[in-house]
Amino acid sequence: MRDFAKIKRLKCSFANRLIRAAFALSFWANLVTAQSTSAPDFATNVFPVFEKAGCPGCHNPDGVASGTRLHFPDREATAAELQRFGWSLQTFIDKSNPGKSLLLAKPTRAVPHAGGKRITPGTPQEQTLRSWVDYLATTHDVAPQVAAASHPAAPVAQKAVLRRLTHTQYNNTVRDLLGDDGNLAAQFPPEDFVNGFTNQYSSQSVSPLLAEAYSSAAEKLARNAFRGGDTKKLIPCKPAGPADSACSVRFIRQFGKRAFRRPLLDSEVDRYRKLFSLGANQGKSFNAGAQLVVEAMLQSPNFLLRTENGSDPQTRPYEVASRLSYFLWNSMPDQTLFRAAEAGELNTPESLESAARRMLQDKRAHAMVDDFVQQWLRFDRLLTSVKDRRSFPQYTPELALAMTEETRRLIADLVWKNGDFTQFYSADYGFLSSTLANLYNIPAPEKDFDKVTLPPETERSGILGQAVFLALTSKPAETSPTARGLFVREQFLCQEVPQPPPGVSTNLPALTKDKPQTNRDRLGIHLSNESCASCHSLIDPIGFGLEKFDAIGQRREKLKLTFDPPRGEKRGKSVTVELDLNTQGDVAGLKNAKFSSPRELGVILAASTQCQDCVAKQLFRYAMGRRESIADRPALRRIFSDFRDSHFRFQDLIVSIVKWTEFAPGRDVDASGTD
Repeated sequence: MRDFAKIKRLKCSFANRLIRAAFALSFWANLVTAQSTSAPDFATNVFPVFEKAGCPGCHNPDGVASGTRLHFPDREATAAELQRFGWSLQTFIDKSNPGKSLLLAKPTRAVPHAGGKRITPGTPQEQTLRSWVDYLATTHDVAPQVAAASHPAAPVAQKAVLRRLTHTQYNNTVRDLLGDDGNLAAQFPPEDFVNGFTNQYSSQSVSPLLAEAYSSAAEKLARNAFRGGDTKKLIPCKPAGPADSACSVRFIRQFGKRAFRRPLLDSEVDRYRKLFSLGANQGKSFNAGAQLVVEAMLQSPNFLLRTENGSDPQTRPYEVASRLSYFLWNSMPDQTLFRAAEAGELNTPESLESAARRMLQDKRAHAMVDDFVQQWLRFDRLLTSVKDRRSFPQYTPELALAMTEETRRLIADLVWKNGDFTQFYSADYGFLSSTLANLYNIPAPEKDFDKVTLPPETERSGILGQAVFLALTSKPAETSPTARGLFVREQFLCQEVPQPPPGVSTNLPALTKDKPQTNRDRLGIHLSNESCASCHSLIDPIGFGLEKFDAIGQRREKLKLTFDPPRGEKRGKSVTVELDLNTQGDVAGLKNAKFSSPRELGVILAASTQCQDCVAKQLFRYAMGRRESIADRPALRRIFSDFRDSHFRFQDLIVSIVKWTEFAPGRDVDASGTD
């Protein structure tokens, strides 16, 4: 009986422990369930408040607040992802005093906020946000776990895309394919800038006008190729007659492989053989047949378009070769690259690096860097701009070309001598012509575009002190602090500045003789208007720090304003007023970013991780023909890491993009190089 009683007591004790354990599990399960089921619907109720306030427009990886801890999900985020993001905001909550939480205080500007007042206190929007803040303040601490779940490592999804040859690539390809330097694409309809470049495939449609231009160009190129016989050495055999079938097939396969950047299918060979026979019979010569084939191939989508990430394992190596050549050379692959594709030698990161480094030794790679730079820095805006002749009589198209050449020379010096590319912003030297030296008020070099040290008193350094930047971000007669600040944000920090609200007047107060004002004074209207201040407080102060330099890049100590007499006054005289310039500037979002000259700003940008990362992003967009996506983040992290570890050598950045866009980190690749 005692044993039975002992066993019974043990059973009861064990049962009690089970009950307590079950109760504990039930308690925590119910707590988590209560937290998930009773939580306000952030995606439906709270997120729209932030969206209407414009918060996601700045607080994203490419926004002007990208350097802060708060990043909103991407536009395509699901409701579940938004809800998890809402939970992650607990890190911005002060549980001991919810009303003082940054999540509430920043957008209502209860504490300083570079983005201005986004939510007005006392409004329903503020009440909705306050309810979410109160909820997070009383909720179990799950922010770290939820934040981690909100940003999982996204797998790289490579989808097949079609990319049209840009006009530059078209000219280069017919040069390398046919030996024709006619530059016919210069007469094609102009290409649009999208994402900062003209090669973005989302905008590469073929309009009827462009299709007609392709047809005319193909006819002319084919005719020139055989004018006076086979002078371009396109026919690989000696034909026995106009209808030599064996020689025609050999020509079709060899020329077609180069034109289409891949071997032709048998069905394609047969189709072009019939076309060849038609041309040879009508023209009564082998060359007439070959000319018709060339004309037809130059109008084929297989020539004008190129596939990336196709699913056919037979053509994939040739796609990789074309992707490599059209990035590094803006042209078709050469024979070495074709042989590498045919031999399966482009299927590892190491083999791609080897191919890329060989190609970087070719002058065509220098032309590619020039093309990237002139698009990134929008040389087209300067070369098509006009300046007020009365204010700047020395400004000519030749001077504008000299400005762009100075920038090209600095880039070439940094890239091809393997220098630290961050000196693009901070270099205390330049490459000046005599006209530019006169503009900069320093002694001219012995030879145009020789390397010149910029004296400290010029306060110039790198691109920020160059006339090309200062002139293209100015108006015809005066500077534009807003345009200069916007250019720095978008081109050098890769930050998107939201568009102004609809209906907002962008006109500044008119200048009058009775009330002369500097640009800083006139632009004060932006900062006094809350709907404007949220963005202009992020861009105008950058431009204010560059006001010592006028609309063509000349240094000035004071602002000179000239007022003409009213029309109709016979004896009136022009009046010139000089105003002191306050050139204190600031880059909100960067640490220790106050400056008062281009040289000081150049040092700040050169040391900024955001600026360094932006160089990699800009080249990525140029190489890939699109903006980066979530799926690209692992590759971009690796690319930037390589760039940083190389001490910011631009050639290493090129090679890294070649490798990690084809073999992205985290993506398994088999021995053949396919997914």
